Amino acid sequence: MALTPVIVIGAGGHAKVVIELIREVGDYDVVSIVDADPRPRHMLGAAVVGDDSVLPRLRREGIGHVFVAVGDNRRRVEIARRVEAQGFRLINAISRRAAVSPSVQLGSGVAVMAGAVINAETRIGDLVVVNTNAGVDHDCTLGEGAHIGPGSALAGRVDVGRLAFLGVGTRAIPGVSIGENAVIGAGACVVCDIPPNVLAYGAPAKVIRRLDDWTDGR
Repeated sequence: MALTPVIVIGAGGHAKVVIELIREVGDYDVVSIVDADPRPRHMLGAAVVGDDSVLPRLRREGIGHVFVAVGDNRRRVEIARRVEAQGFRLINAISRRAAVSPSVQLGSGVAVMAGAVINAETRIGDLVVVNTNAGVDHDCTLGEGAHIGPGSALAGRVDVGRLAFLGVGTRAIPGVSIGENAVIGAGACVVCDIPPNVLAYGAPAKVIRRLDDWTDGR
């Protein structure tokens, strides 16, 4: 049976992992890559065919599915909403080597990397990334565009806000809340609620600064 063609948006390291995830699942064929840098080149055998300006043509040619493989949380969401308005459908990229409970509620455009575990009745918003070997326990909520870094571990009932970024090896105890657009530094241990729009790190995690006027470089 023919595979459904899909476009991957983004040509960085995150996109490499996503391309392999999509191929691993076996339902889609990565036929083109679109990137802000339109130079012709290949990534894992797939061709970069231009920047966002080529998307309307690809849609007219009958390609209707995309995956936005952009690491920056805000840009990932903005690009996804724009391509949805052009008539594309967001697919998920979920490794067969991840363990996702059948009671998990999954949004669209979600990436779940190898070794990740997502337990019962967790809610995963659109465009969330659960990275390699991350653990998300029961009844958690991950807001739109959030990113759970490699090796992180969230206990039960943790609420991660929209666009929040949890660095490598973050830990969070049961029931805590991490606010929208918060950045949690690598190796932090979250033992109390973290407000929106802040950088926090350490064990226990402490707020270091606000992010309203600061570009974090994700």
